[in-house]
Amino acid sequence: MSSNEQSHKTTGLHIGDAVPGCSKKDPMLVIDHVKKTFGGLTAVDVEHLEIPKNAITALIGPNGAGKTTLFNLLTGFDNPDTGTWSFEGTSLAGVPSFKVAQLGQVRTFQLTKALSLLTVLENMKLGAKGQKGESLLSALIPGRWRKQDSEIEVKAMELLARFKLDTKKDDFAASLSGGQRKLLEMARALMTDPVLVMLDEPMAGVNPALTQSLLDHVINLKKEGMTVLFVEHDMHMVRHIADWVVVMAEGKVVAEGPPETVMKEQAVIDAYLGSHQDTDLGVVTGRIDIIPEEGK
Repeated sequence: MSSNEQSHKTTGLHIGDAVPGCSKKDPMLVIDHVKKTFGGLTAVDVEHLEIPKNAITALIGPNGAGKTTLFNLLTGFDNPDTGTWSFEGTSLAGVPSFKVAQLGQVRTFQLTKALSLLTVLENMKLGAKGQKGESLLSALIPGRWRKQDSEIEVKAMELLARFKLDTKKDDFAASLSGGQRKLLEMARALMTDPVLVMLDEPMAGVNPALTQSLLDHVINLKKEGMTVLFVEHDMHMVRHIADWVVVMAEGKVVAEGPPETVMKEQAVIDAYLGSHQDTDLGVVTGRIDIIPEEGK
């Protein structure tokens, strides 16, 4: 890893040994005894997990490990069988998803949720909090919401320009490419002024030409003071941007630590890397091409 790649890394996040469930110096999310079963199959069984503040944490593991289910539980899109969790000291157990977002914890989805028959700008404006025009009474009196709506549009256009989507503002979201929809969803999440951004496979289905742009946007979230938790299968991306890595397998947290050390742990190799344990995972995921040496 180059010194440029290391320049944005945050270290010294944990207390004691880097083991599953270890304490963090400044946790934003604290999860205790969260369990979810579907028809007798345990999807999530997390005894204790802390997500560090002002850092980028990657949540990795094989398909079916419970990563997206854990996301759904933490953001109020599903309810656990047991367990509690808190966000900056506030309990979120039983809190519906829209209130979770209002508190500053927002997420994107593995399959983007852009409203296809609204324009890109309209999708952005929907993400703003506390809109006066959402009240039935106020909606009938334009004077009550028109100034705020103009301010929201200015903010939306600034974000669209940052994500290089401003020229698409009047296009229907349905016309965007898969990568552009990922960018739109990330930009729309920022309309809520979040403190924790949760990204579910931000690179899935993205054209390689947009990959670096998305990587830079994720790193910039932390530079702007946000905390990031993301699910990802691309280990090259994880190594490049993550400060901390949490590994799940069969619903449980089996390892956690800095990316340069956690990838070498036997529990991770057994649960995730399998036959690729001696191969750079950037090659496995197709992000890096290695030219074989002559005679090999």
